[in-house]
Amino acid sequence: MRQSLGLLLAALLLGVALAQGDVDPREEAKRQKELLLSTAGILPTELVVMQGEELFHRKGPSGKTMAECDFGLGKGVLEGAAARLPRYFLDTNRVEDLDSRIVTCMTRVQGFKPEEVKRDEVVAVAFYIASKSTGHKVQVRLLFPEERELYALGEKLFWARSGARDVGCATCHVSYVGRRAGVLSYADVLGKDKSWTHWPAYRYSNDRTWTMQDRIRACYGNLGHPQPALYSQPILALELFLAYNANGAVVEEWPAFVR
Repeated sequence: MRQSLGLLLAALLLGVALAQGDVDPREEAKRQKELLLSTAGILPTELVVMQGEELFHRKGPSGKTMAECDFGLGKGVLEGAAARLPRYFLDTNRVEDLDSRIVTCMTRVQGFKPEEVKRDEVVAVAFYIASKSTGHKVQVRLLFPEERELYALGEKLFWARSGARDVGCATCHVSYVGRRAGVLSYADVLGKDKSWTHWPAYRYSNDRTWTMQDRIRACYGNLGHPQPALYSQPILALELFLAYNANGAVVEEWPAFVR
């Protein structure tokens, strides 16, 4: 799988080298997708989705596949499920996003030990499950007390300013919307951009597969803050805040292909 992605990236970098001038990042991403499809006939996102599908149907130590898991719409139902996450799950008594729900599935249902859960496999499965929500609208609720409490924390974290630079999420994504951060402009995550629908995605600029958890951790790192641990409450809180504020947005393509 990694070898195939490497070959695709080599072809992609050729196209990147040819791209000159001040180009809209989204338009450039579209151009790079077209270049890859014309040269390789397949996108890295498609390869990762295929890998995720294989892992989804792989039997764990318990003899069960992930088809025995409930991702919010019933056991084994994936169509539109990712567009309704994060949400509260009765069986774990906590709010879970797609990543953490996959971990729950692998440990509680499939019988893997926590230390046996590999991050790259979680991401691949997330890509596969998310692909089943392309074309669906984001529908995230705040029905349970646990959801409302976590949303409140996410809202607080989003607007908070801290650290040596006295910055936070809102500094970039509210105050500095439209300004450039290198080649990219800061997205209006609470407005028209609805960045929640941009992840999970393949980032062709660094050949990485990221879910929103990775994106949030990278943002903290860029601001000079310690990165929250994967699957931690701060990440889940910010995800719930962002997802709820993206309600009604249509998922154009999951996983996405971004710069």
